[in-house]
Amino acid sequence: MKTLRELRQYPSAVAGLVIVAIFVVIAIYTVIALPYNEAIRLWRAGPGVWDNNARRAPPVWFDWFTSDRLPRTTIIPLDQATMTVEPIGGGMQRVEIAFDFDYLYDRFPKEMTVFVEAQLATARGSMSVHWRKPDGETITLVEGHEIRAASSYRVSQDMNLRAALGVTPHMGLFAQDLGVPADDMKLLRGDYQMLLRTELPEGDVFLERTRLVVFGQVEGYAGTDHQRRDIIVALLWGTPIALLFGIVAAVGAQVSTFVLAGIGTWFGGKLNAIFHRLTELNMILPFLAILIMFAHFYSRTIWTILGLVILLNIFSASMKTYHAMFLQAKELPYIEAAKAYGAGNFRIIFRYLLPRALPILLPQFVMIIPSFVFLEATLAVLGLGDPILPTWGKVINDAQSNSAMYMGQYYWMVLPAGLLMTIGLGFALVGFALDRVFNPRLRTM
Repeated sequence: MKTLRELRQYPSAVAGLVIVAIFVVIAIYTVIALPYNEAIRLWRAGPGVWDNNARRAPPVWFDWFTSDRLPRTTIIPLDQATMTVEPIGGGMQRVEIAFDFDYLYDRFPKEMTVFVEAQLATARGSMSVHWRKPDGETITLVEGHEIRAASSYRVSQDMNLRAALGVTPHMGLFAQDLGVPADDMKLLRGDYQMLLRTELPEGDVFLERTRLVVFGQVEGYAGTDHQRRDIIVALLWGTPIALLFGIVAAVGAQVSTFVLAGIGTWFGGKLNAIFHRLTELNMILPFLAILIMFAHFYSRTIWTILGLVILLNIFSASMKTYHAMFLQAKELPYIEAAKAYGAGNFRIIFRYLLPRALPILLPQFVMIIPSFVFLEATLAVLGLGDPILPTWGKVINDAQSNSAMYMGQYYWMVLPAGLLMTIGLGFALVGFALDRVFNPRLRTM
């Protein structure tokens, strides 16, 4: 409590604590609201799970930086459409579905797709698609499109329609005039209708997932990636993973180094010499190169990497620092008094010697957490992170692999990178303040 009261005197420490507290709250919320198995299912999901999301779309709050109202994704499910069924003989029936919607945005949609799901017990069906614009113009998009159990007609990828319109379909279908260059086209706002005329065997029915999706230019709170996944899933789950990896690695490495340094200093002799030789050997090893080789040839699971990180950091350079402090503390009068009263070696080490240096351990422990967070992200950026977990580094790696910066999709890389820098700043501010609290000589600096 005394330490917290002293920390309140430093505005930077208060800011750091607030930042760290926010990340802790986000981590707790994520684990409760989005359980681990659900997050993995969503992040590794194949086609079908994210079909209603626009591909490579910025976050919805991009609207704040434009004067236009950017289009959101519009989904018209079957229960919001008008459907009529008419027998046509020969065991067949005609099913017409009319999707009506208002398009009142200031820019063209990103793409457009019709998803058709039918329960076909005997044969395949066919479908024609017609488009009516607010000015009454009707355009036939496709005739005789084959319907299977789960079909989709991706309007934006129809090359025949593109050739007929002379422009990308999802632009031409919403344009006022097709006789101008694409850059000069003006959007026609109003009430649109897409009409599906299908011929199906009698008894076959449409399922409830049949829908029209007009994909917007913005999507979700963090945007989407090349697989239409909502990046917010990785940003949320990256928070508990980053905190867990950083804190566990810091505890495992720093506490073990601290304890071993105290034991080696107290007993001295060959044991202390072995600890020093191991420290010197570890200091010249290429730490990152070892992790890269291990992840490449053996295992990339986060728990295996975490164990190796702790193992390689036990005999770190901090061993030398702690040894110097313990050498001074070893000669203090109360340590000599404990020896005179017959206290055992380990009682002296854990009761008197180690607590003497604890004020030095805490600031270093807090400040080293971000370095382990960045280490996990670095491995993921290099393509050596856990292949299952959605993490900040994995998002950056995906963005880099898919040329996000080159294509102007800065959000894809800036958001996870910003979170990494923010969490590092929070722990650094707290660590520097703790260093001033426990080291009076720094308070005047």
